[in-house]
Amino acid sequence: MIRVFVPRDAAALSVGADEVAAAIAAEAKKRKLDIQIVRNGSRGMLYIEPLVEVEMPKGRVAYGPVAPSDVAGLFDAGFLEGKSHALGHGRTEEIPYFKNQERLTFARCGITDPLSIEDYRAHGGFQGLAKALQMKPIDIVTEVTTSGLRGRGGAGFPTGIKWKTVHDLPAGEKYVACNADEGDSGTFADRMLMEGDPFCLIEGMTIAAVAGGAQKGYIYVRSEYPHSVHVLREAIEIARRANWLGDNIQGSKYSFDLFVRMGAGAYICGEETSMLESIEGKRGIVRYKPPIPAIEGLFGKPTIINNVMSFAAVPIIIDKGGEFYRDYGVGRSRGTLAFQIAGNIKQGGLVEKAFGVTTRQLIEDWGGGTATGRPARAVQVGGPLGAYIPASKFDVPMDYEEFAKVDAMVGHGGLVVFDDTVDMAKQARFAMEFCTIESCGKCTPCRIGSTRGVEVIDKIIADVDRAKNLALLEDLCVTMADGSLCAMGGLTPFPVMSAVRGFPEDFQKPAPSNKFLADAAE
Repeated sequence: MIRVFVPRDAAALSVGADEVAAAIAAEAKKRKLDIQIVRNGSRGMLYIEPLVEVEMPKGRVAYGPVAPSDVAGLFDAGFLEGKSHALGHGRTEEIPYFKNQERLTFARCGITDPLSIEDYRAHGGFQGLAKALQMKPIDIVTEVTTSGLRGRGGAGFPTGIKWKTVHDLPAGEKYVACNADEGDSGTFADRMLMEGDPFCLIEGMTIAAVAGGAQKGYIYVRSEYPHSVHVLREAIEIARRANWLGDNIQGSKYSFDLFVRMGAGAYICGEETSMLESIEGKRGIVRYKPPIPAIEGLFGKPTIINNVMSFAAVPIIIDKGGEFYRDYGVGRSRGTLAFQIAGNIKQGGLVEKAFGVTTRQLIEDWGGGTATGRPARAVQVGGPLGAYIPASKFDVPMDYEEFAKVDAMVGHGGLVVFDDTVDMAKQARFAMEFCTIESCGKCTPCRIGSTRGVEVIDKIIADVDRAKNLALLEDLCVTMADGSLCAMGGLTPFPVMSAVRGFPEDFQKPAPSNKFLADAAE
C-alpha cells in the first residue's frame, strides 16, 4: 500500500491541509487506488505548505504547496509513483532548506505519525527514558550538565543547575512544569513540536521527573494553541496505556503522570512564576524572588521548570550522551536551536542548526531574502522583548554570549525580518506599547514606565523637545531595566534602545502631519 503524508500541523491546516487530505482520499477512491494517508507533523518548510509527500523505496518525494484543485492533476501526473509535476520538489531530504539543517530535537517531526507510539519507538523514541530508568538520578543530572544544555526560552540558564537544585532537596512532593506559553512574535517551534512529536516532550519531562524525584508534571499551553492541546492530551493518554506514564513506569520504581493546563492568553504567563500562579488557579502575576521555583515552586514545592525546547532536547542527550550533544555549537552555547524565520521573508519556516549560524545565513540561505525583494534592514531576534538588530550586525554568530556583547539576546530563536521601508521609531513605540498592554501591573517600573514610555516616544515622533525626550527615554529605560520585577519590564528597553541606537535617523524625521498624533504628543 502506498503511503501519502499530509501534515496535521496548525500551519498546514490554516492553508487547507484537511481539504487536501480529503481530496486525495476521494480521488484515490474514485480511481480505485489503495492508499494510506498519514497525518504527520510539519517538516517546517512553511512556505510550501500543505506539503504532500509520497513514500518511495528511496525516500519520500515532496509536492507543495498543494491545493485541493491540484489533486486530480497530481494523480494524472503519476505522483503516487514519484513522477514529476509543477509542484514537485524531488526527494524531501534533498530540498536545500531541509537538507542543510542539523536536526536533533526535530529529528522525527514531519517523519512520524505524531500519535503512533509504535512509530515513535521505531524512530528511536523512549530510548533515552529507558536508559534513564536504569540510571541513578544524579547521573542523569550529570549528563544534562555535561551536554551544556541551557534554557531555550530566554536567558539561557544552565538546565543542569536547575535539575541538580531540585535533585538535592529532600525527597517529597515535587513537580515538573513545562512552559509552553509560546507568546513571542515570530515563534512557533514549541507548537510544531507539540503537534508533530508530542511523545518527545513527554519523554523529556519524564526523564526530568526521574532526575529530580517528581511525581507529577504540568504542561502549560497558551489558549491560542487548541490543536496542540488536543494532540498532547491524546498522546498523554496513549503513553499512560503503554505504561510510559503512570505508576511504576515500564516496571521500574518510578511513577510520574502528566496533565495539560490551558492558559487564558496572557503574555506575562510566559514568565515562570506567573505561569505557576496561573496553574494554581490564580491571576497570572509575577512572584517575588527569592525563593526560586526550584526550591518553592508549584504549590510551594520544589519544581523543575523548562520550556518545550529544553525538555525536548533531553531524550537524545540521555540516549547518546551529554558529550554527543555538546559537540554541536560554539563557546558556551552548545547543541542546536530551532530558529524560526518569520516577518518579511520569502521562505518562512523552522531551521534547526547548531549555535554559531549567523542572522545573515538564516535570512539569505534559508529564508531566501525578504518577501518584497528589498534589502533587509532589521531583524528582531528573541521575540517582542528582543533587540532590533541592524544589517551591520547580521554576521554576529547566534551565541548567547556573542549576542550579549551587542546588547541583544537569542531567546527562543525567533527572527522577525523587516525590509528597508520599516520605520524603527514606530517599532520602538510598538515594543513599549506591547509592555503597557501585557504588563501584569505588579511593579511600578513596568506598569507606569511603559505607559510613560509610549507618551515620550509619541513626543519624539512629533518632534516635541526631541533631544530632551530622547534623553528622558533612555533614563526611563534604565529605570525599567534595573527596577522591574521580571523580564517583562526589564527587557522592554532592549527593543526600544536598540532602535534608538541602531537607527538614529528614524528618530530625527520631520514631525508627521497626522493631527491626532500631534495632539497626543502635547
